[in-house]
Amino acid sequence: MSGRETGILESHEVAIVGAGPVGLELAAVLCRAGVDYVQFEAQQIGHTLTRWPPHTHFFSSPERIALAGVPIPTLDQTKLTGEEYLAYLRSVVMQFGLKVNTYEPVTRIERRSEGFLLHTRRRTGERSYSCRRVVLATGGMAGPRRLGIPGEELPHVSHYVADPHRYFLNRVLIVGGRNSALEAALRLFRAGAKVTISYRRPDFDAEVPKQFLLKEVQMWIREGRICFLPSTAPVEITPQGVILAPTREGQPVEGQRIRFDADFVLLCTGFVADMSLFKDLGVELRGESEVPQFCAETMETNVPGVYVLGTAAAGTQERYSSFIETSHVEVERIVRALTGGKQALSGQRLAASENA
Repeated sequence: MSGRETGILESHEVAIVGAGPVGLELAAVLCRAGVDYVQFEAQQIGHTLTRWPPHTHFFSSPERIALAGVPIPTLDQTKLTGEEYLAYLRSVVMQFGLKVNTYEPVTRIERRSEGFLLHTRRRTGERSYSCRRVVLATGGMAGPRRLGIPGEELPHVSHYVADPHRYFLNRVLIVGGRNSALEAALRLFRAGAKVTISYRRPDFDAEVPKQFLLKEVQMWIREGRICFLPSTAPVEITPQGVILAPTREGQPVEGQRIRFDADFVLLCTGFVADMSLFKDLGVELRGESEVPQFCAETMETNVPGVYVLGTAAAGTQERYSSFIETSHVEVERIVRALTGGKQALSGQRLAASENA
């Protein structure tokens, strides 16, 4: 870009917004390609993983979530926990010498004649950066999908599962019927909690949850060790418990209410993406899920110079189809576009090139 403007802290070729796993992989590949970039993260790297219950394992194998050709060694050849993967992310940052502006959220992006102006916020005040191109790797789980019912903000209600020990010998109502709800039910049950599941459908969808979770939960329900309240949905939460309504086609309807006593309520109702920066830039968002319009070959959106990476490319996912392991190819597409068609290398191909 042309000379630095007054009030602009730094100027770069590329700005990456988000430092989740795939955002870090892009930074690593750009670093190796010699592309000048700056990266921002509103929290700490891999922040979404810190919301997982302690010692939760990935469904994906280590090979599929490895980044930029850096293998993930495991002692017992099993799938990683969230804590182990965070340690791996830290090692990737250190190995590549990546510079991540953590705890510096991007609050606004302006389109300029020669690129973009990013406005950020830190404890010490606001900052501005200019860049020619922007990659939005903001993820798809910015916050929980809220029910919007009375009592949802009470202190014994959470959208995230804490250490299972917290729930020992307590009555816990889990709302939901997908992977997160079923895994929470099993973990809390094993930790000695008295678990009940409320689900808005008559039964679990056999094609959505992981089969090993579904079969075990169904077994404990049959044996009466986990309680199941099908075709119910919470309509109000009180300090004493939850008021549940009957449902039809997944939606609450008029009918006899159930007053269920609970010490804790876990709302495993999914998550939503924050697409506000896309909207500010004029990226076209489609449907209720707000899926951004982009070119599959380059990941460039309908706004020239703005690219989307990772789960943000799917907006708010109802049924998850975009994960870390499906996003590596997007890194290659973006780097090719940013470097004018040069071969981008990520994953095992980057490792192979380093060993050549």
